[in-house]
Amino acid sequence: MQAAAPAELLDAGTRADAHGGRDADVVVVGAGPAGSAFAAHLAATGRRVVVCEKTAFPREKVCGDGLTPRAVRELDLLGVPTPREEGWMPNRGLRLVGGGLRMQVPWPELSAFPGHGLVHTRMGFDAALAAHARRAGAVVCERTAVTAPVLDERTGHVVGVRVREVDAEGRRAGEERVLRAPVVVAADGVSGRMALALGLRKREDRPLGIAVRTYFRSPRSDDDWMESWLELRESGSADLLPGYGWVFGVGDGSSNVGLGVLDSTAGTGRIDYRDLLRRWLSSMPPEWGFTPEQQVGPIRGAALPMAFNRTPHYSRGLVLVGDCGGMVNPFNGEGIAYAMQSGRLAAQVVDAALDARDERSRERVLHTYPEAVRAELGGYYTLGRVFVSLIGHPEVMRVATRYGLPRPGLMRLVVKLLANLGEPRGGDASDRVIAALTRLAPSA
Repeated sequence: MQAAAPAELLDAGTRADAHGGRDADVVVVGAGPAGSAFAAHLAATGRRVVVCEKTAFPREKVCGDGLTPRAVRELDLLGVPTPREEGWMPNRGLRLVGGGLRMQVPWPELSAFPGHGLVHTRMGFDAALAAHARRAGAVVCERTAVTAPVLDERTGHVVGVRVREVDAEGRRAGEERVLRAPVVVAADGVSGRMALALGLRKREDRPLGIAVRTYFRSPRSDDDWMESWLELRESGSADLLPGYGWVFGVGDGSSNVGLGVLDSTAGTGRIDYRDLLRRWLSSMPPEWGFTPEQQVGPIRGAALPMAFNRTPHYSRGLVLVGDCGGMVNPFNGEGIAYAMQSGRLAAQVVDAALDARDERSRERVLHTYPEAVRAELGGYYTLGRVFVSLIGHPEVMRVATRYGLPRPGLMRLVVKLLANLGEPRGGDASDRVIAALTRLAPSA
């Protein structure tokens, strides 16, 4: 890029000659939760990190906006403040709805996780994380599209990226230039363009979920429970609709209402998900405000890449984090916590790799990242894949809801399992059950 490039990017480029021809220690593609978390953690160690984000903040992303205590822990580890007055709506736990019953299950009191969750719109959430990465020392370049990786002709390793400035519509607004770095982090979401450029395609043996959501002006905006509907029905019908639903109070006069289908067949085009949401909403009490007249914005949808649906998570100088690496939890469709967690793990490995004495040693360290991710999440995700295959049968879900919801002790275990909130060491009987299941499941 020439003079039209963001000032931060030009500054990074002018320092290249002073650092062995490198523009940065690491270039990050994408400033979502995974990319910004990685950048903040690594920049805090003093490394030179450049983040390329093709849009400008604030920008909208399709999400349920709900953050479990696992996500809150990652925010705490980053040092991101979450005051209510800045849009961080706290919640106490899950309200489960199904089989004609409602049960409120508080978030468990654990030493490893906070005792509360949060709701925050992705428009504000992503902007807050990118700003935090900047404060940590990362250079975050907005409206800077990465067009392709740069490969070393000798080794085939990624040694940088080609970038160009784009306008608000994503159209070319500047000349292409090259940013060079010994490590590139792909945080470009479910599309995974950087990974695809290296031949890393999605795995067909992993589930792909679909989620749709919209916002409504609603008196339920200040509800401090994250509400999850285990059974969905259309008004006047006894038949179950596919998927699960949610109602999350945003705290600003609106509620985020949506549904997800956690199914290996999701995304095949056989279901009109927007129509499915409308049909479910037709059964809601009108006083809740979930009517067309109170709807704020269109219904939007997104894919949920689950259970490591793209591997390996490191290959030839490219590190995969977040949705690009299929980090979404197959039990509940949660992605933000795992995006930030993978960014944190990747930052620890990359920081150690950059201290390696030569390229071969650096490669050995970088290859430990997939092992670290599998060690923390592999067994749990394997259990989740079994769960997805089971709930794909309506009768299984009907029986589980009918006989499970009336049992508070069982539902406390279920909430821990669904949200991946088991105490890692010690804990009660439910923690030990979850730990044993996760340990015994193969981390493929």
